[in-house]
Amino acid sequence: MQAESTVLTPPLSTTYEAVIGLEVHCQLLTNSKMFAADANAFGAEPNTQVSVITLAHPGALPKANRVAVEYAVRMGLACGSAITRRNIFARKNYFYPDLPKGYQLSQDKGPICVGGQIPVRAKGFDGTLRDTAIQLHHIHLEEDAGKSIHDIDPNATCLDYNRAGTPLIEMVTEPCLRSADEAGQFLTEVRRLVRYLGICDGNLEEGSLRCDVNVSIRPKGVTELGTKVEVKNLNSIRNVMRAVDAEFRRQVMLTETGGRIIQETRLFDADLGQTAGMREKETMNDYRYFPDPDLMPVVISDAWLANIQAGMPALPRDLYHKLTTQYGLPDYDAALLTEARELVEFYEAVCAETPHYKAASNWLMGPVKAQLSEKNLRDRQFPVSATALAALIRLIDEGTISQTAAQTVFGLMVEQPERSPAELATAQGLLQNRNTNDLQSLIDGVLAAWPDKVEQYRKGKKNLLGLFVGEVMKKSKGSADPKLVNQLIMNALS
Repeated sequence: MQAESTVLTPPLSTTYEAVIGLEVHCQLLTNSKMFAADANAFGAEPNTQVSVITLAHPGALPKANRVAVEYAVRMGLACGSAITRRNIFARKNYFYPDLPKGYQLSQDKGPICVGGQIPVRAKGFDGTLRDTAIQLHHIHLEEDAGKSIHDIDPNATCLDYNRAGTPLIEMVTEPCLRSADEAGQFLTEVRRLVRYLGICDGNLEEGSLRCDVNVSIRPKGVTELGTKVEVKNLNSIRNVMRAVDAEFRRQVMLTETGGRIIQETRLFDADLGQTAGMREKETMNDYRYFPDPDLMPVVISDAWLANIQAGMPALPRDLYHKLTTQYGLPDYDAALLTEARELVEFYEAVCAETPHYKAASNWLMGPVKAQLSEKNLRDRQFPVSATALAALIRLIDEGTISQTAAQTVFGLMVEQPERSPAELATAQGLLQNRNTNDLQSLIDGVLAAWPDKVEQYRKGKKNLLGLFVGEVMKKSKGSADPKLVNQLIMNALS
């Protein structure tokens, strides 16, 4: 089916509003699958992580993964959800070639987490920035399906069952989002939360975090919901936002030209920036849910819940508050440092060895972050140790090296991590010269070479001080302490 044009004139966007709901799937970082002991790992050879339970052999009995249950509860607690204490898994019946049982074990009437919210700051379609709390309908536990591969054999579809049975949480929002930016910010915050909690790696490119969006439109001021269209298979936060925007524009154009929006599933073409029809959904699917007779209910006791709560890490909002109050950082610094748990933990490790909190933040936001790739951050492979960075900051504060020299020393620390900053600075001749006799000799030479500038300075042109300091720094080849040079020049000129 050919995708409709997505060109939208500005007046149309002021007439209609988007109503958006998200369904976010997060694969859980457990060692084994949701209901089997098969390994749960990405990238293995096809069909090497399967067992009789995954392959649905007769008589094979599933058993719920305790860690997966705990991970789901962690996410619920982080979102302020109510935790369901008695959890029943149901069979969701539908045909999937990569789901050997012919049904998926999921939760139907009683999801493990009910309600909750995730606060975001995002732009509406009118461009206005606002703080809003995206409301969750629920979070439920289920198992993933396998993977169909269509590009190996031209005459057949190949099936890889490694992913079948992988534990998932599915987060379902209320239809409360109103813009593409809200959808993007929500998904960004979900990814950050699951990484902080250590329950999912959040890699959209590997499919461990996936998102489907439901979009409808209605005239502004109307409360009744419009016809919902689902857009599936979105593999990046940027494409989620583009898909929402494109589908909103398509529906507006269709409505304005007298067309009819139908309930359907569509795919997003990232190259064209358009959605295209996949299949119609005139009625709700009849999945014929019923409780799985092979699985006992999972009961979360008071003691178990208290133990999960006790093991919760500090969340981004808590750490943001800590950075702005205890460490006195500006909002910008705190927001950037709390983007990843690994980053803020490294920052606190540095601050445990130096009281210069803002200087530590500047180094992390600048040189350290420039050296980090996404993979290195995830693997906690920082270019220098927290102890070494604190030692470098100490050298600057004591006046042993200049800020300029410190940049050179940092580069050497990355290449030679076994050597201390002081060793490297000494070996490279980067220690600042604080010998007043040596510096006074350089200053006298500079002032003697610029008699006219000295006279202008004494007549009130005080901005010439920078010229004199710069000349002394050149003659010292950067080794002079600029603060001391500044003071000595002022004394000489007065």
